Amino acid sequence: MKGGEAHGPLARALAGEAEALDTCVHCGFCLPACPTYVRLGDEADSPRGRLHLMRAVAEGRLDPVSDAFQSHLDRCLGCRACEPVCPSGVPYGRLLEHARATAREARTPAPATRGFLRLFASSRRIRWVFGLGRLARDTGGARLLSRLLPRMGRLGALRRALLMVAGSAPWRPGVLGGNGTDAASEPSPPRPPPPEATGFATAGVLAGCVQGALYARVGRATAAVLEVHGVDVRPVPGQGCCGALHAHAGDLEGARVRARANIAAFERAGVDRMVVDAAGCGAAMKEYGHWLAHDPAWADRALRLSERTLDVHEAVAVWGPRRGAPLVGTVAYHPPCHLHNAQDVGDAPLRMLAAIPGLEVRRAQGPEECCGGAGIYGVTHPELGGAIGADRARALADTEARCVATGNPGCMMQIAAHLHEEGAAMDVAHPVELLAESYRRAGWIRTRPGGP
Repeated sequence: MKGGEAHGPLARALAGEAEALDTCVHCGFCLPACPTYVRLGDEADSPRGRLHLMRAVAEGRLDPVSDAFQSHLDRCLGCRACEPVCPSGVPYGRLLEHARATAREARTPAPATRGFLRLFASSRRIRWVFGLGRLARDTGGARLLSRLLPRMGRLGALRRALLMVAGSAPWRPGVLGGNGTDAASEPSPPRPPPPEATGFATAGVLAGCVQGALYARVGRATAAVLEVHGVDVRPVPGQGCCGALHAHAGDLEGARVRARANIAAFERAGVDRMVVDAAGCGAAMKEYGHWLAHDPAWADRALRLSERTLDVHEAVAVWGPRRGAPLVGTVAYHPPCHLHNAQDVGDAPLRMLAAIPGLEVRRAQGPEECCGGAGIYGVTHPELGGAIGADRARALADTEARCVATGNPGCMMQIAAHLHEEGAAMDVAHPVELLAESYRRAGWIRTRPGGP
């Protein structure tokens, strides 16, 4: 569908959502919840404004190649903060994916977006590129090179990417204090018996792409914490990228290819549940049933996997979770948008942190606002994403906590990069890493799940 063919196949798919588009009653509750509208003050950069543009394309009144449709959709973070406050229940996230697919078919995406999609389409390229990223991070080269680049312009995007890579460095358990005991050097208390099997017995953990390449330690912490709760964590050969970044960029077919591969891999593994410790990936996998609903060969299999996918906070909440050894200190909790808004996980992350004796959890002003990372948004939109990220970093720094806890790799990197820009001496960790350290100090995990 190129300029003028407003009713191409993807526009018809958007037209098929006419009932959902008509659900919006233009009440305006979404306006103060939308980070782009709050900063730009443009109705077209609000959820209801974007819905108006989608409806115009679906009805053939607006060409999807137009700058209005393309630019205002492109500026959307996809944070879905509009959904919890919408009294009409507009499925904005689903509509946005259809609209971006329409926009992508009408006009070739920007070079940066195309480059990222090519990267995440190949497991070999992911290994090479993120292997170099780990090397740049661990040698300090990423942070050093970022100092030589300007904050704005095209090189500003590269600078932001380097700071995000540098920000993926492991958190330092010593920053929180506690009793400081290395449990591995002392006699271990008795390991708690497995909890009553009210949830599931076996699980596979999604390694993912960014998560697996830069935050493999989080996957190890997830597996270790599940094992403390009596779960048999099994390997899942053949798994890969969840497809979230492709879906967010409008490449729905590319997202479906990755969904099918993961469905087959988890089926072969024969596990009860799929546990995900990256909020964006978990939200995507819970959408597999929707992505493949019209594929007769995969629809039932996709829906079954979606229904059996759990975020790690949800998984551990099945049993409480168990209280570990003290970590005395303060953390500021930041809820990832795709955990809070898209998955509606609720207070499970706070319950996980509450299971750590001595840990004080603080919330920043505007606790649920997006960090500006939004997949690749922080790199492809360095000015607007940077402004949103800087606001979030300042709010978190104002809590005077020692560490930020958040459950998504994009948020972790974005927040860490902006904390560095703000000169705030705060580490960034996944909540499951904090719980794993508490369990290690209790002697239930023998080694720290550290590393890259």
